[in-house]
Amino acid sequence: MEFALLFILIALAWFWLDSMAKRERAILLGSELAARFNLQLLDETVACSKLWMGRNRRGHAQLLRTYEFDVSANGTDRLHCHLMLLGNQLGSWHIPPYLQPDQ
Repeated sequence: MEFALLFILIALAWFWLDSMAKRERAILLGSELAARFNLQLLDETVACSKLWMGRNRRGHAQLLRTYEFDVSANGTDRLHCHLMLLGNQLGSWHIPPYLQPDQ
């Protein structure tokens, strides 16, 4: 019984640490995507919205996480975006169309 409880606690600690690392990765990738499109990432908005299992190219099961975040084109607007991480790799992403500010 004690071993099962210890195993559950270790698994929960690993999951929590892994989730924090993946959130940092999502912030980095979201920032890179925003910079590519001349947008500002509102990094306090990055949050995991979905978590499920997926398969990588080799067929191995990995956690598939969807992160929602907001970006801004001119500092007053907000665009709702998302990206998907399969393990540590960027799977897909979406930034909606927007009007670019006057240069």
